Amino acid sequence: MEKIKVRDSVGATLIHDMTQIIPGVVKGPRFRKGHVIREEDIPVLLSMGKEHIYVWDQKPGLIHENEAAERLAQAVAGSGLILDEPKEGKITLTAAYDGLLYSSEDGVLALNTLEGVILSTRHNHYPVKKDDKIAGTRVVPLMIEEKIILEAEETVKAFSSPILEVRPLKPFKVGLIITGSEVFHGRIKDKFGPVLSSKVENWGSTILDQKFANDDVAMIQSCIQDQLALGAEMILVSGGMSVDPDDVTPTAIKEMGAELVTYGAPVLPGAMFLLAYIGNVPIMGLPGCVMYAKTTAFDLIAPRILTGERLTRHDIVKLGSGGLCLECPVCTYPHCSFGK
Repeated sequence: MEKIKVRDSVGATLIHDMTQIIPGVVKGPRFRKGHVIREEDIPVLLSMGKEHIYVWDQKPGLIHENEAAERLAQAVAGSGLILDEPKEGKITLTAAYDGLLYSSEDGVLALNTLEGVILSTRHNHYPVKKDDKIAGTRVVPLMIEEKIILEAEETVKAFSSPILEVRPLKPFKVGLIITGSEVFHGRIKDKFGPVLSSKVENWGSTILDQKFANDDVAMIQSCIQDQLALGAEMILVSGGMSVDPDDVTPTAIKEMGAELVTYGAPVLPGAMFLLAYIGNVPIMGLPGCVMYAKTTAFDLIAPRILTGERLTRHDIVKLGSGGLCLECPVCTYPHCSFGK
């Protein structure tokens, strides 16, 4: 770069965007990279507090901030992400469609340890909508040594999965089993089914069938087998998840040969959550809180399964950090600390 006085800059070409700030009115680039300074631009630049500007004085081994930010964005972006145009040395990545953000925390850390490199993202497993802002990249200096960007690109290649990607939720055929003698015998109205149906449909899946079961191990197991025979790709069994003698849902699932991932999750509400698999079909035992709490362990775990991810017990226990819902009077999830 070469530094010259603004008053002597007519005909010079800017090598970076120049931001104008008018409080309460505008904050953005007044002049773009590549703009050729004209006589009428001089008073504007002076009003922006610019006595000098930088013009291009290319030296081998250096690249401009816009190119560097774009290369960083291209390196970290997996499927489901859109890159915007460079602005003031920054690139913003947005979601191409609704889904769940998968962000490699180790990858983000590895990149940000490189001198002058910045990658800022939303939390891992954040539910996103199309056009949501996902991440931003930039470099600190106006010009950066290309070898640093090459190192960043090589760093990304060391990871088996993309640093950032948005995975869409796949449409599952979901079987519901509502347990409890009070509902089975018609003593009270089923409140669990409508809640689960609404959540499942909001995630883009469909309810295949809904069955009711008494607090009986054999009956619950029979209902699960019926749902499997119908072609269920996910089975939700509500209620009967605590420690009362009549709460036999976990026993029914475990004793029919399911692969138990976890009974219990370090998430409140939702501590009595159960996840198991019969073959490739996930079965979730849902505690009563799912019926009345706006957001629970179920809302953190089910979307990940709907992306096609097969969860392990380690995945579940990691939810403990950030697993405490503050039960705000008005739920703002996912725009809160829950599940982060």
